[in-house]
Amino acid sequence: MSDDQCTSGTDGAAQEAGGVPGAAEPGGPPFAECVLCREPTEYPESHKGITLCPVCAWQEAQRTACSG
Repeated sequence: MSDDQCTSGTDGAAQEAGGVPGAAEPGGPPFAECVLCREPTEYPESHKGITLCPVCAWQEAQRTACSG
């Protein structure tokens, strides 16, 4: 191993994919698209139900938190 490699614990593929862990990993399973923005999510395509990316999930939680 080389001492000049960064060992910050982050995956380079995840950073290139917008910070979504596992998204767009070469050779990885196909990931489901967000139903709102069509960005890749952290869920596999076989995931049942509505799939949201982390950004849309956070925004949806903000909208529903204030509706009473």
